[in-house]
Amino acid sequence: MYLIVGLGNPGKEYENTRHNMGFHFLDCFAKENNIEINKEKFHGLYGEGRIDNEKVILLKPQQYMNLSGEAVKKFVDYFEIDLDHLLIIHDDLDLPLGTFRLRKQGSSGGHNGLKDIARLLNTEAYKRLKLGISNNKAIDTKDYVLSTFSKEEQQEIIQLEKTITQVLTDFLKEDFETLMSKYNHK
Repeated sequence: MYLIVGLGNPGKEYENTRHNMGFHFLDCFAKENNIEINKEKFHGLYGEGRIDNEKVILLKPQQYMNLSGEAVKKFVDYFEIDLDHLLIIHDDLDLPLGTFRLRKQGSSGGHNGLKDIARLLNTEAYKRLKLGISNNKAIDTKDYVLSTFSKEEQQEIIQLEKTITQVLTDFLKEDFETLMSKYNHK
């Protein structure tokens, strides 16, 4: 069984913000695989399905970003998810918009959602799919991550949707080292 988690903030006012990239791409993957993310449990919205004979749970924590770990921990424990089968999708200020990077483990890089997940799982050894949102040093980080995308930026995100959906599909089939070699290009 696999658990794929998209990070974001719940509520209409946060839709289409930079911090909600995890929600956006999880929704794209869910749609492609006919999985409805419409059930509630442990402060999360989730959906279940089968993809290539693998049971998959797609989770969107419904507490604010800095409390994302609570839902992740409860789903990992309740569904007995092996941490090798957990993938967190999140925004990353240090990557340019339109790019992404897979990581096997590592620090939070200042991302409060990842900090909370690491704290509650008691490890930084969980897989991530980092989605670039660029950075604007002229704007306070909190305000920047909660800002919406321009029309040009939205086009870049749309162009990335098929690729990210394929990355997530491959995550269910391939060894993670192979996956990183396949997709992490300089």
